[in-house]
Amino acid sequence: MILDIYTKIIADELKQPVSAVQNTINLLEGGATIPFIARYRKEMTGSMDEVVIAQVRDRLVQLKELDSRRAAILKSLREQEKLTPELEAAVINTLTMAELEDIYLPYKPKRKTRASIAREKGLEPLANMIFSQNYDDIARRAGNFIDPEKGVNSVEEAIQGASDIIAEKINEDSFARKRIRNLFQKDSVVLAKVVKGKDEEGVNFQMYFDYNEPLHKAPSHRLLAMFRGENEGFLRISVTVDEDHAHELLERIYVKGNNASTVLVKEAIADGCKRLLFPSIETEMRQWAKEKADTEAIRVFAENMRQLLLAPPLGQKNVLAIDPGFRTGCKVVCLDRQGKLVHNETIYPHPPQNEVKEAIHKIKSLVNAYKIEAIAIGNGTAGRETERLVKSIPFDRDVIALAVNESGASVYSASAVARKEFPDYDVTVRGSVSIGRRLMDPLAELVKIEPKSIGVGQYQHDVDQNALMKSLEDTVVSCVNKVGVEVNTASEELLTYVSGLGPALAKNIITHRNEHGPFKSRSEFRKVTRFGDKAFEQAAGFLRIRDAKNPLDRSSVHPESYTVVDKMAKSLSCTIDELIAKPELRSKIQLNEFTSDKIGMPTLQDIMLELAKPGRDPRQQFEMFEFDKHIHSINDLRVGMKLPGIITNITNFGVFVDLGVHQDGLVHISQLADRFVKDPNDVVKLNQKVMVEVLEIDIDRKRIQLTMKGQHTKPAV
Repeated sequence: MILDIYTKIIADELKQPVSAVQNTINLLEGGATIPFIARYRKEMTGSMDEVVIAQVRDRLVQLKELDSRRAAILKSLREQEKLTPELEAAVINTLTMAELEDIYLPYKPKRKTRASIAREKGLEPLANMIFSQNYDDIARRAGNFIDPEKGVNSVEEAIQGASDIIAEKINEDSFARKRIRNLFQKDSVVLAKVVKGKDEEGVNFQMYFDYNEPLHKAPSHRLLAMFRGENEGFLRISVTVDEDHAHELLERIYVKGNNASTVLVKEAIADGCKRLLFPSIETEMRQWAKEKADTEAIRVFAENMRQLLLAPPLGQKNVLAIDPGFRTGCKVVCLDRQGKLVHNETIYPHPPQNEVKEAIHKIKSLVNAYKIEAIAIGNGTAGRETERLVKSIPFDRDVIALAVNESGASVYSASAVARKEFPDYDVTVRGSVSIGRRLMDPLAELVKIEPKSIGVGQYQHDVDQNALMKSLEDTVVSCVNKVGVEVNTASEELLTYVSGLGPALAKNIITHRNEHGPFKSRSEFRKVTRFGDKAFEQAAGFLRIRDAKNPLDRSSVHPESYTVVDKMAKSLSCTIDELIAKPELRSKIQLNEFTSDKIGMPTLQDIMLELAKPGRDPRQQFEMFEFDKHIHSINDLRVGMKLPGIITNITNFGVFVDLGVHQDGLVHISQLADRFVKDPNDVVKLNQKVMVEVLEIDIDRKRIQLTMKGQHTKPAV
């Protein structure tokens, strides 16, 4: 019954059919993963994509948390013997946590307050008299409440205590709180001021030393910057509204007359706002703004992460990878086509050693000895210098050489995963291996690195870390299952992210593979320890077997649909291999002849697409790229230069472009295109090759301002 209520709420909010939401919830509750639901249960969900399914899941969690809090509040109200039918109905029908807490606030056990002390002194009847505004002789009536034994020694003290009670009543009135909350949400301003004496130390936050902006318009990157400045002790942040307007709103609710009592009520409203209501709602608004900023920053990070994970792979090649360095030398490793380390050593072509000839000879001999097809060069310190050296070498065979983003390689090299794989090698060797492998297959290698360490977001260390990790986990899972995993060569880390597996089953698959050899068919997955029916259902379609006898085992067609493909082939008197190889055969298939109560048109259409290109990698084709050969450092730049670059990071305020000078330049969002741009992702994607023009250069601060206007940039796809 409760899930039925959730279904209706979620369906209304997401504007989805109730039946589709109900089926999605049932699948989620039954342990199905988001990639599995999105790919293999389209008939049940109305072809919801992963984003909408995740929204259903997250809202379901919120509603369950709301219900849990609702139950606790009802229990407390019953124990206090304060639960009336009207109050119970209000609690049950509330759909937001803020409104639920507002209803409970008057009944919530609290420490002593000025109002509770006044009540103990017997001043509540006087407060009720004043609040009713039916009396003009309040001073005389207040005299009846003077009681030195209770601590009321004068008329003034009696009236003050009664006013404290009124102020608290207003603060705890759910309707009043809702009105003021709405005012804050629509009209509040976030103010930032520099902490006295912190001007020089907090120079990085100088633009916020005296700053204000409507809260609802403040973009996430500015809010997070201000909150960071506050956390580091350089700024004071406040959220304010027009006090007169707020008082006017509340006076419309509470002011009923025009006498001495009315004057006191107005004073209590002003006091309650300043002392109780404003601070409470300001705290809420700060939290709301932070959550909103976090959500947007996490969205940006996740989108960047998705683009990075789905970057085009070079593929299985013999690769020589170099982790460049000056004083400590360049660590060189050779990897075979499966990414296995076959050789490593160090060369010293740069200062102070300057062993250029020896380095060239060594690289050339390694290229020949290990039949190297590509050279991957880390883009960090000494990267451009090393790239220039490598590209000057006249090899005896065709070899491509290119820079590789090495962000996170050092994190991987020091990780438990790297130590487990290479226990006999130091961090420099492991880092070089990571650089080479991420050229061959970025997805397979980057899943080994903690996502937030890759550095493709904005303020990722300032946002809610649990929410960040959840979002990035979703992103990695989505990308891994979108591409699919070759089960006989995949690492344990990559298998972990496959729908329905996880660490334990991934480990069991590796163990089974090592003990019994490569899998020959998907049916053999059931022989793996603890690989039951549920895991098989969730994972089988995302696991590929490149050399399988059954061509469907190489594809994303789920085993549960194999019988349908068999029927298609039999209807045409051909084999499945022939069905795959001959488009003219597939064109004869009438899909409506193969629908059933379990398989509908969406699944059949997916099957036909897969038969056309079984096991096709959805990632784009790899493209070569070269920086301007004449530009090596920021000192080589000149205003007006037009240069090639690669997008390395995308934020809400613009994108960062690597020009090959060890310092990324910024293309502000206003400089991205000749048209208005709301979201940089509408124009560019991570790792995209672009042409930029240099606008400004600040060598001392290492800042480069760029523009892409006039470059005729096509919309990102």
